[in-house]
Amino acid sequence: MEGTVPAAGRTETRPPLFSGSALRRLMIPLIIEQLLAMTIGMADTVMVTSEGEAAVSGVSLVDNISVLLINVFSALATGGAVVAAQYLGSRDEENACSAAKQLFYVIGALSVATMAVCLLFREPILRLVFGALDSEVMEAALVYFLLTALSYPLLAIYNAGAALFRAMGNSRVSMLASLMMNVVNIGLNAALIFGAGIGVAGAGFGTLFSRLAGALLMTWLICRPGHVIHIDSLFRPEFRGQMVRKILRIGVPNGLENGMFQVGKLLVLGLVTPLGTSATAANAIANSIAGVVNVPGNAISLALITVVGQCMGAGEPRQAVRYTGKLMAVVYGAMGTLCVILFFTAQSLAGIFGLTQGAAAMAAEVLRWCSVFSLVFWPASFSLPNALRAAGDAKFTMVVSMVSMWVFRIGFSYLLVPELGLLGVWVAMFIDWIVRAVIFLIRFLSGRWKTKKVI
Repeated sequence: MEGTVPAAGRTETRPPLFSGSALRRLMIPLIIEQLLAMTIGMADTVMVTSEGEAAVSGVSLVDNISVLLINVFSALATGGAVVAAQYLGSRDEENACSAAKQLFYVIGALSVATMAVCLLFREPILRLVFGALDSEVMEAALVYFLLTALSYPLLAIYNAGAALFRAMGNSRVSMLASLMMNVVNIGLNAALIFGAGIGVAGAGFGTLFSRLAGALLMTWLICRPGHVIHIDSLFRPEFRGQMVRKILRIGVPNGLENGMFQVGKLLVLGLVTPLGTSATAANAIANSIAGVVNVPGNAISLALITVVGQCMGAGEPRQAVRYTGKLMAVVYGAMGTLCVILFFTAQSLAGIFGLTQGAAAMAAEVLRWCSVFSLVFWPASFSLPNALRAAGDAKFTMVVSMVSMWVFRIGFSYLLVPELGLLGVWVAMFIDWIVRAVIFLIRFLSGRWKTKKVI
C-alpha cells in the first residue's frame, strides 16, 4: 500500500480503497507488533520474579505510571497519524510529510519535559499516587522509575515514527522494529538480572537501551525519501502552526482522554496497594495476562486509524463504515477465541509467575471474570472509538471516556473494594466497559461522526 495511495475523489462509486490482501498486510504485522510490545513490560515483570514479590510490585507500580505517560505520547502520535492518513487519502503527500515533521517536534518537546519532571520528582510522584509503600517495594520502584523515565523521549520518538508508517499502511516496519527492541530488551535483562545480578536495575537498563535502539531505527527510516511520508531533515527547523493545530485537535483530546484514563487507573490502583503485596502482585500479573487477550483489539484499533483516516480523507464515508464493520468482526472473532481459552486456563497461567498460592488464586478469579466481559464489551469500548477518532470525532470520545472512567470505574471501585477486595476493582472496570460500549455503538450507528473535518 505504501507508495500507492489512491487518487482523490468525492463520489461513492470509487473502487475499494483497501483490498482484502491489503487489510491482511496491515493487520497481521500489527497483531505481531502488539504481542512484541507487550513482552517488553511482561519480560521485565517475569524476569524479576526471581527477586521476590517486592521487586515484582515495584516494577508493576512504575509500569502503571509509565503507561499513563506512554498513552499521552501515543495519543499525540495518533493525532499526527490521523492527519497524515487523511492527507494521503486526498493524495496530498506534501502536507502528509509536513504533518510528520511537526509531529516529531511536538512529541519530542513534550517527552523531554515529561522526563525532566519524572526524574526530579520520582519519590514524591510514587508517594502521591500509591501512598505508603513497603520500604522494599519503594526501593525497587525508585530504581526502575529512574531508568524508565530516561527512556520516555526515546519511546515517544519511536511511537511517532511507528504511527506514521502505519498511516502509510506499512505496519511491517513497526513490527520489525518492535522485534528488534524485544531482542535487545530480553537479552540485556538476562545478562543483567541473572548474569550481573543487579536485579530491578537490570530490567530498567534493558528497557532503556531497547527503546534507544527503536528510536534510532525509526528516526533513520522516516528520514529516508523513498517513503510516501518522510521527513526531509529533522535538523532544519520548520514550524507550521496551522499543521500543529490540526494534529493537536486530534492529539489533545485523545491525550486528555488517555491521560485521565490512566490517572483514574492509578487512583484505583491506590485502593489495591493497601490490600497487601499479594493483592498488588496478583493484580499486576492478571493485568499482564489479560493484556494478551486484548492484543487483537489493540492491533485492529491501530488499523482503524489508517483505514478510516484514508477513507475519510478521500471523501468515502461509506467505505469507512464498511471497513469498520469488517475489522470489528475480526476483533470479536479473535478476542472471543482467546477469551474462551483464558477462562479455562486462568489458574494454570497465574501459576507460572511464581506467586504465592493466595496471590495466584486471586489472579485466576479476576481473569475468569475478565474473559467473560472482554468477549462481549471490550471491542466496542476500545476498538470502535478509533474509527470515530480517525474521522475527527475525538472530542466526543474524550468526553465519554473521561466521564465513564471517573463516574463508573472509580466510583464503583470505592464502593465495591471494601466488600469484594481485589475483585471489586475489576467489577467496577466491567461496568465502565458496558457504559462505553453502549454509547460508542450508538454514536457510530448515528453517523454523526461522518460530518467531522480534519483537513
